[in-house]
Amino acid sequence: MQKPAAQLHNIIMENRRELRISGVKDIDSFTETKIVLSTVMGELVVKGEDLHVSVLEAETGDFSMSGKIKSLVYNSFNSSDNLFSKMFR
Repeated sequence: MQKPAAQLHNIIMENRRELRISGVKDIDSFTETKIVLSTVMGELVVKGEDLHVSVLEAETGDFSMSGKIKSLVYNSFNSSDNLFSKMFR
């Protein structure tokens, strides 16, 4: 059984310079070296250099960014479930 389109989560990275992600609910925080995203699969942290958000389509959950991408890491918790993690970031 396939999940509804709103629940799909895909990541496409091109040459570690361009990143497209589906299933993004919100941008929790961003700087030029770190972007924290709330996705349907939990919190995703993107680290790198000269990071820039290009697009976040709230209706579809599509996200695009560019920069020198060094790492993508999922935290073990869902950011919406852990209020304290947002308060002490």
